[in-house]
Order: sequence, then C-alpha cells, then structure tokens
Amino acid sequence: MVHLASIPTDAQVDPVVDGLKKFKFERVPSIFPDEDLEDEDPAVISVYGSKYAAQDLPKIEMPEKEMPREVVYRMIKDDLTLDGNPTLNLASFVTTYMEEEAEKLMVDGFAKNFIDYEEYPVSADIQNRCVSMIARLFNIPAHDEKTNAMGTSTIGSSEAIMLAVLAMKKLWQNKRKAEGKSTDKPNIVMNSAVQVCWEKAARYFDVEERYVYCTADRYVIDPEEAVDLVDENTIGICAILGTTYTGEYEDVKAINDLLVEKDIDCGIHVDAASGGFVAPFTKPDIVWDFRLPKVVSINVSGHKYGLVYPGVGWVIWRDPEFLPKELIFNINYLGADQASFTLNFSRGASQIIGQYYQLIRLGKRGYRKIMCNLTRTADYLAMNLSELGFIIMSKLSGAGLPLVAVRLDPRKGAKYDEFAVAHQLRERGWVVPAYTMAPHSENLKMMRVVVREDFSKSRCDALLQDFKFALETLDKMDERKIEDHRQHMVQQAANKWRKLSVLGGPNAAYKDQDDHSLQGKHGKTHAVC
Repeated sequence: MVHLASIPTDAQVDPVVDGLKKFKFERVPSIFPDEDLEDEDPAVISVYGSKYAAQDLPKIEMPEKEMPREVVYRMIKDDLTLDGNPTLNLASFVTTYMEEEAEKLMVDGFAKNFIDYEEYPVSADIQNRCVSMIARLFNIPAHDEKTNAMGTSTIGSSEAIMLAVLAMKKLWQNKRKAEGKSTDKPNIVMNSAVQVCWEKAARYFDVEERYVYCTADRYVIDPEEAVDLVDENTIGICAILGTTYTGEYEDVKAINDLLVEKDIDCGIHVDAASGGFVAPFTKPDIVWDFRLPKVVSINVSGHKYGLVYPGVGWVIWRDPEFLPKELIFNINYLGADQASFTLNFSRGASQIIGQYYQLIRLGKRGYRKIMCNLTRTADYLAMNLSELGFIIMSKLSGAGLPLVAVRLDPRKGAKYDEFAVAHQLRERGWVVPAYTMAPHSENLKMMRVVVREDFSKSRCDALLQDFKFALETLDKMDERKIEDHRQHMVQQAANKWRKLSVLGGPNAAYKDQDDHSLQGKHGKTHAVC
C-alpha cells in the first residue's frame, strides 16, 4: 500500500532541520545542572526562561505531557514568523485583508458546523442569500420573477470545478444512455493554461483532456480550435474569465456563438475563479455569463476578488436541469431532511458569513470602487515596468484581471532571466514568482504581480524601486557571478524540497514521477492562484 505522506525518523529530520548543528543541543553543559524545572509555574516563569525554550518543538510524535498554553502559543507564533509576509506575497490572488467587523463575525462562526442546517438555519440561509446575489450578478435568467438558480458554497474554486465537471459528465451520460449510446469515452475541451485543478478533475473523474494549446503570442483559448475539438463525447468546454498567467479574459461569447451557429449540443462552464468579482464591475459590457445560452455553470472564488479570507468558493448552475438529481443526496441524521451536493461535508460557517458581510457591506458600488482602484494601480505598475524595459503581457484598462504579467525583452541581451529577477526580489522580501508559460509557447518565461485590495500605490512604488535595484544588481554581475547566482537559486529550491519531503509532505514520494501532467510532459509551471 502506498502512503502519500511518508513518516520520517529523527535520523532523517536532523540533517535537514538541524543541518547547521555541529552537535546535539542537549550535549551543551548547563550552568545550572541541579536546577529542577519540572514543576515551573508559567505564571511566574517567562516563556523564554522556561525549559521549553531550550527544547525543540515536537515534530514527529505527540509529547507525553501537556504544555502551558502561553508557551505553546508563543513557540508556534515564533515558528510561524519564518513564513513569508502575506501582504508581500504578490504571487497569490488570495485575500489578505478584511475589516475588523468581518473578522469578528467570522470568529463567531468558527464553532458552527455549517452542514448542520437544522441547528444553524440562519447560517444555511446566509449561504442561499449569497448564491442568489452571485447568480444575479452573473445575470441568471429569471422566469416569472423567480430565479431558478442552483448553487452551493465550496471550499474554493477547485471543489466548485470538481462539482461542475461531475454535473457535466453525468448530464452527458444520461443523455447518451437515453439515446442507447456508449458512455465510455467522455472528454472535455480547455485551454492548456488552465489551473491544475482542471487537470485533476479530468483525471479523477476519467474524462479525457482535450487542449487548445497556447502559442508564443496567444495565451488564451482559440474559440474556433475549441469548437473544432468538440465531438459526440464532449461533456463541455471550459472557458476562463481571467487566466492565472496573464489575467486575460477568454472570449466566451465567441465560443457560444460558434456552438449556436453550428447547432452543437455542448455546454460551456466558465471558470470565473478570479474574474467573476472583477469583470462585472470594471467591464460590464463584456458578455461572458448566463446571458449566453450555452453557459450552463460558473464558478467563482470568494477568497480571491470576492475579498474573503481563504477558503470559500461558489458554483452556480443556470437552471436545475443542468444539475442531475442523482448527484444530490438527501440526509436526515443531523435532525432534519436536507439536500447535500459537495465533496466536503462538515465545515465551519465563517467564510460564508464573511462573504455575506462583504456583499452587503460593499454593495455593487463598493466592489466597483475597489476593482477600479486595483485596475488603476495595475496600469500604473505596468507602465512603469515597461519603462524599466519589460515587455507587458497582460491587458490594461480593465480588459483583464488587475495583475501585471511581464517578461524580459530578449532584444536587450540580458545574461540573466526572469527567475533571477524573481530571486533578487525575494531577497528583498517580495514574492514575485517567475513561471514557464503553458505548452507550445516556446518555453516562454514570465513574471506576474497580482494587485490585491491591500496593494496600495505607496507599496507599488516600493516594489518598483526594488525592481530597479534588482535589475541594477544583476546588470553588474559578470557571466561567472550569474552562473553562481543560478546555482544558488537551484540549491535553495532543492533544500526547500528536501525539507518538505523529509517532514512527510505529500510531494515526497512523487516529486520526480510526474510524467502525466502538463508540467511533467511540457515543463509548464502552474501559476499560483
């Protein structure tokens, strides 16, 4: 039996975690060898004067005895200081700021098991309110002044996408069975720049992946190529509203119109993980949502531009007919009959409450103001990076997400690459990652800065200054120093992998065995979401 998380021994941990030790700490002689610290009172003894400050935090096995709460809090807090600063992590779309009032409401919801509708009916109703508001934001069709939307909250867009793929597959299977046809080989059409959760969904649910590959100058799906890949076994087409690499909006309307023109019975799922809370406010004239008849479902991440801490996502279907009933389970062992369609069951109500707070606290005007500010900051950053010699790969003026994707101009003849620039920025505290673009784009390298709500103009100016310093530092290096710099980067990455693997991370046993994904086959680096 294969276990994803290997269990390390002390012998494995010590060389990595304690690699700088020349000998065991316990062998250092104490200047108080006879002092008994066994019964020390945490109310009297300072945390750093206690015996625990001279011990390693437990890493492999639970300790035999309890520890004072003040000590545990301080020791873990100190350990976490070695994490990066979330506000300087410009790789991630995930929200890093919420108002204090929202945080208080979310803390109040920690103990509520959201799935227990009978015990927490208001929390359950808040989910329904959010689903209704988001469905209307996405222009759900209304009949007799009633919205027929079906939707649910999820842990994030990954779970939402899994549910959408399941629904599309089951709908296709039911149709094929009714026609007396085989259900053996379902496939789904998507851009090769999809987030890895799409690869997972296809692999986990036995759906063939059919890719429209990017090129050196096109980073979004080609509508005609996508429709040409559709056959009788296609369960649906994925269109992305804001790709993770360049933030571009794929042309959902063009795909829809081609399907209608050619009378092809195939639905579209819009992955609006990042763009679902942006495009309606910055580019309301873009038609991508339920206004298009072929769009059957949409997912969006509340913890991205929905402005909620991780993790919460949403998936909406345009009508109950697109969510097969056999995927919905009715349960009654929590005290009342209730329907359930999620991959996860028990979870807290906090993030759902946080989403509701943001929706009614900000309203459409508040979201519009925030998204317009972010777009303006992204344009400012892009124009300044262009002045520094970068080629801008992302769209300006709200035509894409509020992010800036750039690459070095090959005509400049720099001896270093984007990964070296990213490493220099990381040494200054910024996380601005470099990526290898999706397959068939000639191994294009790029960098990406995500502009989030708490990325102010002053912080943007500080980043620009450090971009300038990074380029000046690299420009001064000769070829030998550049190579030493590259080797240093490689060694740092290897040490990080080594440490994570030894500590039992799920990547340990499979790090070098990825021959089935886009990354394994083509060297694509999945952009952080």
